[in-house]
Amino acid sequence: MTAPNSHTETPRPPSIVALGGGHGLYATLSAARQLTDDITAVVTVADDGGSSGRLRSELDLVPPGDLRMALAALADHDSHAQLWRDVVQHRFRGTGALAGHAVGNLILAGLTDVLGDIISALDELGRILGVRGRVLPMATIPLQIEADVVGLEEDPRINRVIRGQVAVATTPGRVRRVRLLPSEPVACREAVAAITDADLVVLGPGSWFSSVIPHVLVPAQRDALIESRGKRALVLNLGPQAGETAGFSAERHLHVLSQHAPSFRVDQVIVDAGTVPPGSERAHLCRAAAQLGAEVRYADVGVPGTAKHDIFKLGAVLGELLGDSSQRTDLRKDSEVRIDRKESAPWQ
Repeated sequence: MTAPNSHTETPRPPSIVALGGGHGLYATLSAARQLTDDITAVVTVADDGGSSGRLRSELDLVPPGDLRMALAALADHDSHAQLWRDVVQHRFRGTGALAGHAVGNLILAGLTDVLGDIISALDELGRILGVRGRVLPMATIPLQIEADVVGLEEDPRINRVIRGQVAVATTPGRVRRVRLLPSEPVACREAVAAITDADLVVLGPGSWFSSVIPHVLVPAQRDALIESRGKRALVLNLGPQAGETAGFSAERHLHVLSQHAPSFRVDQVIVDAGTVPPGSERAHLCRAAAQLGAEVRYADVGVPGTAKHDIFKLGAVLGELLGDSSQRTDLRKDSEVRIDRKESAPWQ
């Protein structure tokens, strides 16, 4: 006989926090939404190029491009939400004042002005898009990236200071170190809370110096990453990125991250098996991962013949980290074409 007070509780969905910016974050969010609706995107706010840079300069607001892309990645799949997703992703053509602006960037700028803060603006646009989860900035003020770069002078030992995300991402020199301006910025408290309580936190892939490393340079956010009760995963890029990490091995990516945040720790480093051949290179990578307290997980997560992550393969690996791959929802038939098309679009 069933006890009067007994009841069956519906297990809560796992919570995932994904940190990054641009196309790398878009891929992670698209992978994560196969596992849960409880997703929080924490987005870099140092972009100074394209439509985002123009709005940032003119209105002194948090650059909206990466935030818009994250909202699009988490939009519902019903026809109404998809119409609005296409609208916010639409970019004006021509040569006038609106040329090059993404509609969603302008909407976020207007909502921020009307509602008084970027988080309220993101939540409101998220409701229109039927967003599964939440999109948050890593700081509520626009930040700048400043880098020490070598190889720009005749003497290869001389550093030159380069300022601005676009300049850092496209410099012909070699980036040695990056900083945020202002230094030690105040973190978004909602993002800190989400990281602390998450079942899984995912950092990367993405532009290493301008989209990944900045997340460990915000003190309160770095502390939350260290103290998070959930598993922490670092997703490596499928190869070096021209401008930022040209000539970098997988091992070098980890060393650079550790140099910027010696106390930062992760549990798993996810590496596409095809990008690091068996042998000494894997041994070096394992040693570098150990400095972060991590194990290396090799998996097939790339789209063959491209430098893109396969969101379904990546989603399966993230599901394994959560320990419950049975919660994965098969979205391939419904979303594969749309996601591939959107990922190829400019995102500033």
